[in-house]
Amino acid sequence: MDWKEVLKKFPEANFLQSPDYGKMNELLGNKVITEDFGGKGHALMIVRDAKRGRYLEIPCGPLLDWDNKKNVQAVFDKIKEAAQAEKCVFVRMRPQLADNPKNLQLLDKLGLKKSPMHLAAEHTVIIDLTKSEDELLANMRRQTRYDVRRASKQGITIEKSNNEEIFKEFHRVQAETAKRQNFIPPDLKTLLAEKQAFGENIVIYIAKSDNGKPIAYGLIIKNGKEADYYEAASTILNHKLPGAHALLWQAIQDLKAEGYERFNLWGIAPAGQPNHRYAGVTTFKTGFGGDIVVYVPAHDMIISKTKYLKNFVVETIRRKKRHL
Repeated sequence: MDWKEVLKKFPEANFLQSPDYGKMNELLGNKVITEDFGGKGHALMIVRDAKRGRYLEIPCGPLLDWDNKKNVQAVFDKIKEAAQAEKCVFVRMRPQLADNPKNLQLLDKLGLKKSPMHLAAEHTVIIDLTKSEDELLANMRRQTRYDVRRASKQGITIEKSNNEEIFKEFHRVQAETAKRQNFIPPDLKTLLAEKQAFGENIVIYIAKSDNGKPIAYGLIIKNGKEADYYEAASTILNHKLPGAHALLWQAIQDLKAEGYERFNLWGIAPAGQPNHRYAGVTTFKTGFGGDIVVYVPAHDMIISKTKYLKNFVVETIRRKKRHL
């Protein structure tokens, strides 16, 4: 299946299963395996060489008709074969399945174990762009709507670009943001690989004050029917000015006009976890009134039990230290 056929058959698909994401990983030196399993499904699989053991990663996949148990089992057998051929310790996947008892039981029956680490925005907010602008505004939290309107009155303007210089600027500002907010940002090599692989479908929005000083940045990737607010950065001005609010509202308007049907704000904290690394952005993102979507957590298919145990211990400790 080519990617257009995959999107028709599996409308839940996003850019992490796309050929562009595969190209980006190849630019970074990772081996990428793409399979359609004889028309039974689709999986873009990335071979990750980690010190704790090589593994096969399937972000937001595999894409399957999960009700067809025979085909699902056949696909999982093929995934296991691919992992064994690459001498992987395990396979890590996070399918586009809702987090509910039925789906968790399905993964358990397939022999998967809940991963000690997350993969690809398991908790997120998705905005329905098929709604009118009036509906979108009405669905916002009152404070968010107020900040969107306040931004206009304060002369905040929005620019967008995808040239190399803006990616370098974004990288510098995000590194500063990461120090303030205690997270690990992507390196410049990764950002430039994304730029090269996604081409016109990746753009950086910049909110600026009335005197032209940057306030907030948002990196957006577009693919199929979905656009994703994949990375963000801000200056200290964002504490005083609603730049991020203005940026997202402009992006929503633009994406709607371009015909995208959903806008994934990409990552919020799980309910009841105030110390989670995404806790600080959760109030901001949920203020825009989209639907909170919770996918099944990442699951692992264990290939080598002995080597996997070492990995499980290391990642469990790492997760706790990073408040994930």
